[in-house]
Amino acid sequence: MYKILITSGPTREYLDPVRFLTNGSSGQMGAALAYSAIEFGCEVTVVTGPVKISYPKQAQVIKVETTQQMLDACLKQFPLCDCVIGAAAPCDYKPVRYSSSKLSKTGKTLKMEFLPTPDILASLGAIKTPDQTIIGFALETDNGLAHAQEKLRRKNCDLICLNAPSAINSQENSITLISESGVVAQLSGSKKDLATKIIRYALELEKNI
Repeated sequence: MYKILITSGPTREYLDPVRFLTNGSSGQMGAALAYSAIEFGCEVTVVTGPVKISYPKQAQVIKVETTQQMLDACLKQFPLCDCVIGAAAPCDYKPVRYSSSKLSKTGKTLKMEFLPTPDILASLGAIKTPDQTIIGFALETDNGLAHAQEKLRRKNCDLICLNAPSAINSQENSITLISESGVVAQLSGSKKDLATKIIRYALELEKNI
């Protein structure tokens, strides 16, 4: 059975015990991909950040909070999988220092330093075998095509799904599928419909349908 690993939802990077950095990712795209992959007869593992949605009962669901936790889970699961689809929106930065006590409001300016978090897809791309496929998502506001193509090369992806911030928390989306040779397709519709098309592309790359 074809095995697909899907990352989904946001991650959190804590400043103190009650405050954290995150983003508006709802996990809807990841869930749609999981449901579609199961409909195609795939074995599905989802590594998800904190979300308020549900995933298919047939999927193995691994819950995480931080970007490092998501990476660790993916590094454990990826060698067992044929394909990974990175639909999650991990935090790109974390605070240099975590405060074990709540940061109290003082009325003064608060300055903080941040470090980059690990790049999950790039880490998986570095250990990808010739028999594995990596499909990433790139959410861009400017120079989307150029940035997506750069990410595809840097992360060693087979496909990148380029979309815009309007996709966040939306039932629908418009994406541009990009491979090493350029634009493969431009797709619009419900996230469920898009997920079906993305899974089909993934399986066609592996000649499984």
